[in-house]
Formats: sequence, C-alpha cells, structure tokens
Amino acid sequence: MLRWPSLRRPLDVLFLVACILLTADVLVPEIWGHGKTKDYPLWYWAGQQILHGGDLYPQGPNDGFAFLYPPLSAILLALPSAFGKLPLYLGLCLLNAVAWWMTAQFSNAMTGSGKTPDPWLEALPGIVTLPFVFDMFDLGQPNLVLLAMMLFGFWCLWRGSGWLSGGMFALAAAIKVFPVAVLPYLLWRRHWKSAISMVAFLGVLLLLAPAPIRGFDRNVSELTTWYRGMIGSNSEHGFGQRDAQNWSWVNQSIVAVTHRLVRPVNYNQIDPAKPAQYMNVADVDYRTANWIVLAVFAAIGLGFIAIIPARANMTQRSIAEEVGILFCLMTLASPLARQYYFVWLFFPITVLFHRAALDGRPKARAISRLALGASFALMALSLPVFPKILQAAGNNIAATFVLVAALVWHILNPPPARDPHSTAQPRI
Repeated sequence: MLRWPSLRRPLDVLFLVACILLTADVLVPEIWGHGKTKDYPLWYWAGQQILHGGDLYPQGPNDGFAFLYPPLSAILLALPSAFGKLPLYLGLCLLNAVAWWMTAQFSNAMTGSGKTPDPWLEALPGIVTLPFVFDMFDLGQPNLVLLAMMLFGFWCLWRGSGWLSGGMFALAAAIKVFPVAVLPYLLWRRHWKSAISMVAFLGVLLLLAPAPIRGFDRNVSELTTWYRGMIGSNSEHGFGQRDAQNWSWVNQSIVAVTHRLVRPVNYNQIDPAKPAQYMNVADVDYRTANWIVLAVFAAIGLGFIAIIPARANMTQRSIAEEVGILFCLMTLASPLARQYYFVWLFFPITVLFHRAALDGRPKARAISRLALGASFALMALSLPVFPKILQAAGNNIAATFVLVAALVWHILNPPPARDPHSTAQPRI
C-alpha cells in the first residue's frame, strides 16, 4: 500500500533529513556562494528563453547546442523560472524529493512478493542507491522524476488503466527521449491501449502542447532542429552534441562501451590535458562497430523475449521481475548512460531485496543476495580511487547484467504453485 511519510517512523524522518541536506547542497551555494553550477543555470536560461520568446537552439548549422532536450522540457521550466532562480531550484529539489519517495513507494508495492516489507527492507533500496540520488539533486537531472513517472505508468497498467499509463510513458519520453524504449515492450506484450495512448500523447505533447506558447510553425521548426542536432547527429567523432563526453569513460552505454572495445577510441578525450588511452581489443571501422552494436542489441532483445513467460503464465512475481529487467535494458540501451542514469536500477534492486528477504526458498534468497552483493561491488569501482579504465570497460554495465541474471533466474525458477503469489494474475 502507498503511504505518506510519517514523523512517527524514524526512517521516514531520516528520509526527510536527507532531502533537506540534498536541497541545501543546491541552495546554499546559490544564496551564500558563487551560485549553483551544473545544469541548474541552464534550466533557468531555458525557462527564460520561453518567457521572452528567445531561441532554444542555434540557428547556424555549425553552432553547438546549449539545451539538449525537446522544447516541451523548456516550456515546463518556464513558469517556475519566472519567479527567479531560487524558486526554480527549490521547486526542482522538491520535485526530486517527491519522485524519490514515490519511486520507493511504487517499487516496494510492485515487487509481487505479496508481503509488506519491514521498515528496513523498505528503506534499503533508497539507501544503497543514495549516490545516484545525490547526483539527481546535485546536477539537477530529471532521471529520478522520469523513473517515478514510468513506475506510475506501470502501476496504472497493472490495474487496467492503459490510457493513463500510456500518457505517463509519453510524458517521460517527451521530457527526455530514452524512455520511448518502453514502446516496443508494450507492443510485444499487446498492451494496445497503453501503446496507442503513448503514441497519441507523444504527438500532443511534442507538436500541439507547445503550439499556443511558441506557435505551431516555430515549434515544428525547433523540434526539427533538435531532432537533427541530437537524434540525427552521429559520426565516428561523437554524437548528440557532446562528442568528447559521449565516447569517453563517463558514458557507460552499450553503444559507447562496444565502440571503445572494437575500435581505437580515446576514453580520456573528455579531458584533453590527459594522455590518450585506449582499451580496444579489435580495430574495426565505425560502420562495422555500429553493426556490432546492432548485433548486441538484437541478441539482448531476442534473449529477453525468450525468457519472459507467455502472457497466460504471467504472475505478479514474474511481471515484476520482467519489468525489472526491462528497466535495466532501457538504461543500457540509451546512447548516453552516465553515472546518474543508473538510478533506474532502483526498481530491479528493490525486487531482488524482496526476493532476498521474503522468498521462502533458501536457494532463491542466496542467489538474490549474491547478485546484490556482486552488483554493489562492481558499482563501487566507479569511486575516484579506482582507475578510469574500469568505468571505460563498463563496470556499471557488468553490475546491471548481474542484476538481470538474477532476475532471469527467478523468472525461470518460479516458486511452487502452492505459493498464492506464484499464480496470482496481475490486471493487465
């Protein structure tokens, strides 16, 4: 059951204190320091551009993009930015705090374990993913908010509200594109209402909603410019306007890691002052590397299709594990997957914590605990004390695939039929 935070629960109080401290990390430099950096000034600039009718994207074909998101994102920033930087920054922090709480609530309610977790089990996923959550506040990135939207979308889908779920998926994709990867899953699982709703709402949010503010023709022009500069921009030198970042060690997507492994890509190029470093085990051209990436994606996609149960055999447990895998793969499938993107592992981690604590089978508990421990150890290799080549080689990808392997084991080895939650059907 979903609930509000309670001052009578010590761990809820700890959550509120953490939100206050994370908000202070944003507001204190702005009030008493030299101003908050990272993405916060960019969000203020984008909102001001909407308020004053300015351009969001460069007019010249060779000019770089400052704002990398679809026009709708800037429009959503316009109203709070009208009140100044502090109200905007505070509003974004409050939004992240609500998203953090709701992500934990939805995740614990959707594991299919059929049991109410004790307070520590409920809080553990939020504790172990705190470094990712810190990045959300510190950088001002929306990935945690997008995760809460996606979880709410699946919450609605499992309760028969296909149209509402599609609207939530569309809103997430209209803000930052990579959640659109849920659409093939909806089509494969024949969630027709949700898929149609998602496509329809995407059209409304991208084409029609900005029109009263920017004008229909101008919005179409801006959307086209954004698409060409972001989605349609890729070469052996880089993609999506951040060439040096996207091929360097900071990007742990399957696209970037595969290219670093099969062709000579300097994974230190984000810092020109550092010597060039390479980790490739092959030396193929850019086109061949892209074919290898497509082959990897095809293998992963076919493997996912092969292990998920038939629609008639889906249960509350299996669908939680299935969506946990989906979130892992959506994170890795994005062309850009920096450290903070892996906050999307919150849900699969929660599922495995429930299996580790509440599954009646000793072997299932042991496998879940082993996978969680191994994945956390691999994620820890991102700490500054370790060499950057470990991130260039994809330590977070490895951690994600460990979680996927454990979830696959649970799907292929469901509990015995006498367990009521092994046969309970979700409302889909």
